[in-house]
Amino acid sequence: MKRNTLIKNAKIVNEGKIVEGDILIEDNIIKEIDISISVKSADMTVIDVEGNYVLPGMIDDQVHFREPGLTHKANIETESKAALAGGITSFIEMPNTNPQTTTVERLEEKFAIAAESSHANYSFMFGGTNDNLDEILKIDPKTVAGLKLFLGSSTGNMLVDDPKVIEKIFSSTDMVISVHCEDEATIKENLAKYKAEYGDDIPMEKHPIIRSEEACYISSSKAIELAKKTGARLHVFHLSTGKETSLFSNKIPLKDKKITAEVCVHHLWFSDEDYAKKGSYIKWNPAVKTAKDRDQLWKALLDDRIDVIATDHAPHTLEEKNNPYTSAPSGGPLVQHALVALLEAHHQGKISVEKIVEKACHNPAILFNVEKRGYIREGYFADLVVVDPQSPWTVNKSNILYKCGWSPFEGNTFKSRITHTFVNGQLAYNNFKVLDVKAGQRLTFNR
Repeated sequence: MKRNTLIKNAKIVNEGKIVEGDILIEDNIIKEIDISISVKSADMTVIDVEGNYVLPGMIDDQVHFREPGLTHKANIETESKAALAGGITSFIEMPNTNPQTTTVERLEEKFAIAAESSHANYSFMFGGTNDNLDEILKIDPKTVAGLKLFLGSSTGNMLVDDPKVIEKIFSSTDMVISVHCEDEATIKENLAKYKAEYGDDIPMEKHPIIRSEEACYISSSKAIELAKKTGARLHVFHLSTGKETSLFSNKIPLKDKKITAEVCVHHLWFSDEDYAKKGSYIKWNPAVKTAKDRDQLWKALLDDRIDVIATDHAPHTLEEKNNPYTSAPSGGPLVQHALVALLEAHHQGKISVEKIVEKACHNPAILFNVEKRGYIREGYFADLVVVDPQSPWTVNKSNILYKCGWSPFEGNTFKSRITHTFVNGQLAYNNFKVLDVKAGQRLTFNR
């Protein structure tokens, strides 16, 4: 027997438009979209969303869910639940777990964990190292999101720093190569200078000076130069500087681009003025930089030089975060609050709801060739998010779902509330409660 759900009276946000109408879901698929759809059977579930927005589920192309090996911070189950509460129905997780995802065997182990425990749709990036090209070449591009290279070290010691190896990898695969770009030599030099002055207790506001604009630009410009030389399909993660935005183009449609860029919510929200109050809670790599950088990132996002918005969700425990500068890890939890933060920017007049959907739902689907997700279309999987744009709530310890139990947004009041999240046609989150439904599926790719 088919499981049917009818969503009535929606403001459907999709493909640059907001259209009032109804959505009929049959099992896991969007069956029909129309101005008005009648109730067809007594056993049909009807949800009247009363003029609220219905968006496609967000596809987050960069998360760290810490499983296996770092599960005191987070795991796939806890963080996928938090993702659903934040309107993220699909995630792509990073390889710097323990053990690292740098062999086909380790990759399949992660898929097995997610199949058992993920509440959202899932895929993984395969990790490149200085010596695993043989493993990279075994990957079937139809079954995995892409390849991740750390061209600047970050949590997990996966630095790829041999130029010959990097060029070989760029030349050898058609997969999307996603890169973390910070120049290690520049960072080491800056860190040594401040350690000489402060010891381990370097003030947090020095973080964007240590992991500087120059460190980012040197690395990202080199990666782009190499991608142009080799014809590689390059995606530069988490831009944090205005200077880097000049490296990217809006001259052709995303589907035709060989070089693309992402920005994360925290680089659009915070600036270096926030270190005084937030300290290590906003210590990320690359660092949150100046208000001017933030403005330039917004500009590049809106004019389509930046293609995708993601979270780089990377939780650590409060105990770890409360260490002195040199031992406080970089990264923070974000999946539960990314969409409402973006909608807050909409309320502030910075971005339209249609543009949020383009950058956080449509474009990740295009960029990674995700099959039948990221849009509200008949025949697509029913990954849907209902948002009440005028239902304020405040982030506090009692409503945070991350395993680490904290958020850089604590104390923030957001105007918009996510009321329902559907994953593959099943209601999986409803008004602050993740339901006992594991409807997540492995993402597939049209390649």
